[in-house]
Amino acid sequence: MMSSAIEALYIINQHNEPILEHTYRSRPASVHVVLPLYLAHSTPRPSPIYLPNINPPTVLFSLAHSNFFILSPTSRDVEPLFVLEFLHRLIDVLEEFLGAPLYSGKIESSYDVVAQLLSEMCDAGSVCNTESNALQDVVQIPSWMGKLLGGVGLPGSSPALLPSGGLKQHFNLNPVSSGPAIPWRRANVRHTSNELYVDIVETLSVVLAPSGQPLAAFANGSIAFTSKISGVPDLLLSLTVPGGRQAIDRTVELPVFHPCVRLSRWKDTPGELSFVPPDGKFMLAGYEVNLLPSSSASGLKSGNLNLPATIEISTSLGPNGSVFEARLMLSSSFAGASSSGPGLPRPGLNSRGSGRSTPVFGGGSSSSPSLQDVVVDIPIPPSVRNIIDLRASRGEAHFVPTENKVEWRIPSKDASTAGNATLRCNIIGPLSDDEAEGVTNGLRFGAASGDYNESEDAYQSHVEPAKVPPTKLIREQRNVQMVKQNEPLMPSSASVSFSVKGWLASGIRVDKLIIDPRKSRGLGEGVKPYKGVKYLTVSKNGVETRC
Repeated sequence: MMSSAIEALYIINQHNEPILEHTYRSRPASVHVVLPLYLAHSTPRPSPIYLPNINPPTVLFSLAHSNFFILSPTSRDVEPLFVLEFLHRLIDVLEEFLGAPLYSGKIESSYDVVAQLLSEMCDAGSVCNTESNALQDVVQIPSWMGKLLGGVGLPGSSPALLPSGGLKQHFNLNPVSSGPAIPWRRANVRHTSNELYVDIVETLSVVLAPSGQPLAAFANGSIAFTSKISGVPDLLLSLTVPGGRQAIDRTVELPVFHPCVRLSRWKDTPGELSFVPPDGKFMLAGYEVNLLPSSSASGLKSGNLNLPATIEISTSLGPNGSVFEARLMLSSSFAGASSSGPGLPRPGLNSRGSGRSTPVFGGGSSSSPSLQDVVVDIPIPPSVRNIIDLRASRGEAHFVPTENKVEWRIPSKDASTAGNATLRCNIIGPLSDDEAEGVTNGLRFGAASGDYNESEDAYQSHVEPAKVPPTKLIREQRNVQMVKQNEPLMPSSASVSFSVKGWLASGIRVDKLIIDPRKSRGLGEGVKPYKGVKYLTVSKNGVETRC
């Protein structure tokens, strides 16, 4: 039977030095034992790693973040996703308390806060509280006065600063029972400006065959919500898709929700999220959308997916087959982004800071999305010695020998123009045996001894007898042979990275965001919070074409 317990946590800085050790239960292997074994694995290091040669045999989970990483050893059978999810939640909570970006120096300078968080989030190995809003009510953050007094060797708080009546009365003012009624929301939340923001981000994962037919196409979405509103609001967020709200149950697959979401409301009415939000920014929901229709086997092309950028590769070009060409197809039409779609302006659902009712994301809006950050990566076999004569019709391209790839970047001003862009490259293969053992700067190297000969013959030009010009048939045979030799040097795939502001590949839109005045408390009469929504589609090498 698998357990659900965390045995220990070790935080290691960028110099591979432990800066924090926290043991919850049992007697796990120490950091000085597991750290060398972890570093012995080549990067990227997997998680988890099984270490059978230590006593007891240990499974080591790891998570790298910024300039540090976290190790969590366990000697019992445990659900891997349970430990990894806890490590991710720990990073989120530390960023909330210590500030983002999170570095190892912040953890070292705020050890008192980190120690409280580790004790509150996990008690004797059992995960009990990972909500940052609830942790803010129980974790004491030292004020600037306490840090100043502590820096000069004085206690951070003195009896003179406590309320009259001593410590007993002071503790009675903060009884344990006065915790928040809602675990994920702080008590007595107050904001001078009431604002509600919705950010929907979708990450593409598309694989295309050489013919252009999609083999797999998914969009992994996340709905981030930012609540800066007083009291305890009860919100209703409604989503819709191009097929209408009745089709959202078929569109959205594998949904996951924050604990604040009422699951019964979603099951009864798919597309409606009813919840009392935590204070601040949090991840409201996540989902997956299959972009391929059920009839994907009937000759569907990549153009039917309405992708803003796709790539095609033609290999073994030229007389000797050493040239390949990449053709990038850019589109300026986005499905679901027209004014007749579900992205029409709605009262009470504004863009951020623009004063308009149509949702806007940076330079692109729902009616005119903008394609940006277009980068094409073409992996090259390691046996390729060099790539010359890179000619791009748009943008700039260069060969990165350390990563064995060709990187082609398209500026945003060029990516906004629909059409095709091409890149031609000439591959230089490895040296042949004769070239590797040949003459270099007039010095002949002995194949066996490695010595060189400085005789005059090494510097005298060698006159070869006149050769008969090869016939056309011989040239064709040589070219065929060269094409076969260069074929393994050709790229086998290419991927495109980009971002589109103001558009989602799945077509999901925010229909409305309302506050239920009957269920809400402490908001105040006549308060109308500012509401905003953003859409973003991202491809991080997510659109891949096989050759």
